[in-house]
Amino acid sequence: MKRLLGISLLLSLSLFKAQEHISSFNAVTLTYKFHPKFFIYGEGQLRGNEDYTYPDYYEIKGGLGYNLTKNHKPFVGLGRYVNYKDHKLSREEFRVWLQDVIDIKKGIVKFENRFRAEKSWFYEPQIDKTSQRMRYRYRLNVSVPLNSKTIQKGTIFANAYDEIFLVTPMKPTFARNRVYGGFGYQIDDYFGIVSGYLWQREFEAKGNKNLHFIYLALNINIDGTDHHVKTYDFPGAD
Repeated sequence: MKRLLGISLLLSLSLFKAQEHISSFNAVTLTYKFHPKFFIYGEGQLRGNEDYTYPDYYEIKGGLGYNLTKNHKPFVGLGRYVNYKDHKLSREEFRVWLQDVIDIKKGIVKFENRFRAEKSWFYEPQIDKTSQRMRYRYRLNVSVPLNSKTIQKGTIFANAYDEIFLVTPMKPTFARNRVYGGFGYQIDDYFGIVSGYLWQREFEAKGNKNLHFIYLALNINIDGTDHHVKTYDFPGAD
C-alpha cells in the first residue's frame, strides 16, 4: 500500500509539472498625490508566463485619478502591453480604460470594490493581424493590517482578492478569474513591498488553462500635498 501511495504521489507531481508550472509576476508602481483631490498613477510589469526565469510579457501603463470622496476614486488610464512567444514578439496591445473604486471599511478591514471597462487594440506582427476587444472587470480586494490599527510605517498587512473578467465580442464571455493572497510591509513613508501567490484561470473555447504566479511588487507612494494624515495605496496584482 505504501509503495502504491508513493507511486501515485510521484505520478501526480509529474503530471502537475508537465501541465502546470510556476510563473513570475513582478511590478513597480508609483502613486503621486499632487493635489488634495487629484493623483497620478504609473506601473511597470514584467512577467514570465511560460518560464519563471524568462520574461515573455511586459506592460507600461498609467493615468489620472480623482478623489471624489475619501472612499471613492474614479480613474482614467492607458497603457502598452507586449507578449513574446518563442523569444519573438507575438502581440502588441494599446489599451484605454475607465474605472471606479469604492472602499468600504469595517473596523480595521478595508473592502475595495473596483469596476473597470477597457477598450483594447491588438496587432500581431507575425501574421499581420489587427483586432479589437471590450473587457469588463470587477475586483473585490480585502486588506487588513496585522500589527497596528492602520497601515503606517512599519505595518505588516495581509491582502486577498478575487477578480472576474468579461469580454466581447470574443467567446466565452466569462474569460478569466484571478484569486490572490499575500502579505505586504510598509517600509517607510514612501516605499512598501508586497508578495504573494496569484492563481489565474483562463477560459477558452479550445480548453481552459491555469497559471500560477509568484507575485512581487515595490509600491511607491508620494504625497505632495500639505495633508498631515498620510494614506497608503496598494494597487495589487493587475
